[in-house]
Formats: sequence, C-alpha cells, structure tokens
Amino acid sequence: MTRDDEFRAWTQQHRQGLVRTATLLTAGDGHTAEDVVQATLTRLYVAWPQVRLADDRSAYVRRALVNAFTDEMRARARRREDLRSEPPDGAVPLGAVDPDTLLLYDALRELPDRMRATVVLRYFHDLSVQDTARTLRCTQGTVKSQTARALDKLRDRLGPALGPPVVRSLPADAPPARPADRTTDHPTDGTALAAVPAPRSVA
Repeated sequence: MTRDDEFRAWTQQHRQGLVRTATLLTAGDGHTAEDVVQATLTRLYVAWPQVRLADDRSAYVRRALVNAFTDEMRARARRREDLRSEPPDGAVPLGAVDPDTLLLYDALRELPDRMRATVVLRYFHDLSVQDTARTLRCTQGTVKSQTARALDKLRDRLGPALGPPVVRSLPADAPPARPADRTTDHPTDGTALAAVPAPRSVA
C-alpha cells in the first residue's frame, strides 16, 4: 500500500469523528467545522510519516485538530475586524439537530474558543487533566481553572434545560462519556456534561 493509499484509508475511517469533534469545537458551525477538518487533514497528510510513527497517534491527531481550530478562529476574528460592515458568519449545524443539542451548541458558543476546547477535550473526549493540558500545551492548573469557569457558565446557561441531572445531545447510539480524572477543584462539576455522548475516536 502506498502512502497515499494508506492516508486515504485512514481518512475514510476517521473523518466522521474529526467532523463531529470539530462541530463541537465550533459550537455547531458546520461550515467552519468542515474548514477545520480540511485544514487538519492537509497537515496530517504533509506530516504523515511522523503521524505513522507517533507513539500516540490519537494524541497527535487531536493536537493537529485543535491547532487547526485555533488558527481558523484567529483568522476569522481578523476577517471580522477587517470587514466590520458585513454581518458575522452564523453558526450552521450539519444536518438535522435535535433541540437539546441546539441548546448545547448555543451554550458552547458563548464560551471563549480555548475554554470551549477544554470542555470538549475533558468531557466529550474523556481526556484527563494531564492529557488535556498536553493537547492544549498549557499547564494542568490552566485546564482546571478553564474547566471550572466553563462549567459555571454552562450551568448558568443550561441550568433550566439540564433536568435531573443530564444533558441529552448528539446521536443516541454513541457511547456515553466517562470523564477521566475527576480530581479537579470541583469534583462534581462535570456530572451533567459527563452524560453527553462522546464523539468517536479521532485516530
């Protein structure tokens, strides 16, 4: 199998998971999610020899996706500053989305990009504080503080819709998330978000 064949096969197997994660990172903006995934795949193709040899391919792919997301958000922020007379791009979800998921996307959209990425990695990808910090290239203390602040904001926004005590979103056939490393400053803060189905593996 050639390098191109191998990469094509990997992409066919994992692209859906990349799109699902990117859609969470972009708070339901399907168009931006597709842009992020395309940028990620381009970077992975260029670096494919390193990806193949990575000790933890999933971690490598997550970092590439988060980096592409961060770059896209910065680029869009610059474009909005340059084109103030034009309305900002709206979030366009991919396909039909149930009301609870739309509520979740609306709440995630109110978080700063970095904070949103922290929540997605911790509670949708089931990463520990340590692995989240490694992916975002920040300290574990930053991850804990960002997570605590994000959960406070989400609780304020979603509190009436959470019910007792879970958020239902995303396809019901996905496996439930089990948050790793609950030893944070607020051990029970992630209880509601923990029940949200996690995206499929990105690697």
